[in-house]
Amino acid sequence: MSEHRKPWHGVVVATSLPFNADLTVDHGAYAESVARLAAEGVHGVAPNGSLGEYQTLTYEERDRVVETALAAAPDGFTVMPGVGAYGGVEARRHARFAKEAGCQAVMCLPPNSYRADDRAVLEHFELVASAGLPVVAYNNPVDTKVDLRPELLAALHAEGFVVGVKEFSGDVRRCYEISELAPGLDLVIGTDDTVLEVGTAGAKGWVAGFPQVFPRACLALYEASLAGDLGTALPLYRRLHPILRWDSRTEFVQAIKLGQDMTGRRGGVCRPPRQPLDPRTEEALRATVRALVDAGVS
Repeated sequence: MSEHRKPWHGVVVATSLPFNADLTVDHGAYAESVARLAAEGVHGVAPNGSLGEYQTLTYEERDRVVETALAAAPDGFTVMPGVGAYGGVEARRHARFAKEAGCQAVMCLPPNSYRADDRAVLEHFELVASAGLPVVAYNNPVDTKVDLRPELLAALHAEGFVVGVKEFSGDVRRCYEISELAPGLDLVIGTDDTVLEVGTAGAKGWVAGFPQVFPRACLALYEASLAGDLGTALPLYRRLHPILRWDSRTEFVQAIKLGQDMTGRRGGVCRPPRQPLDPRTEEALRATVRALVDAGVS
């Protein structure tokens, strides 16, 4: 890894997880996906996140997914697993496994499905940080019912519990407040359809979904956004936005997997409770992907 790039910097792909027909994990296909992403130029992967359907995986399955990613990763390529769980003890367990397996950092949601107050959030991240790896907080208030507000992130950073935040609230205005309250906390783009806005606000990385479908275009967009090169970034952003906005929709996992299937990659089915896309939604998504492919986007 470059001495100038921290493990959570750059484009770290929140990977989808391929399943066999019986819905067991297809580790061979997942290893191929990780190796391909590395060859396509992204900087790392984040297995066992929302895109990896972590909520449907057993502890053993989550462990094996991490091991598969590490085995497929070349030198200098980040493996930053999600350690999301209902409570801090469970999340710490996943973080400890990640450290023992050889990961460089972890990504952590606040307590899932519980309206935790600030004290509970601080304890949660303290437990995860005690595993000994750098922790990137993941702010997804819609799914977790907990909002990691700028002042709460500043407190977490001041205590040494988090090094960065994957900001998924969609409110790009708060990026500036985060930087003001916690200048040393690294801002990481969390929604694919805010790359330009958060990138120009000072992001250091992008935990991304759609580079699994259009890696070269997404990398170019990320680099131009961080460089403030609007002449390059804005036209590309306009072209990609019809597909990037699917990352913020309920069907984002199914959408990205379909995009992978349509571009010669392995996507496939999801585990319940995720259902196949309804015909109208699928056709709209197919048309969006097809238009980009026909335009030469890759």
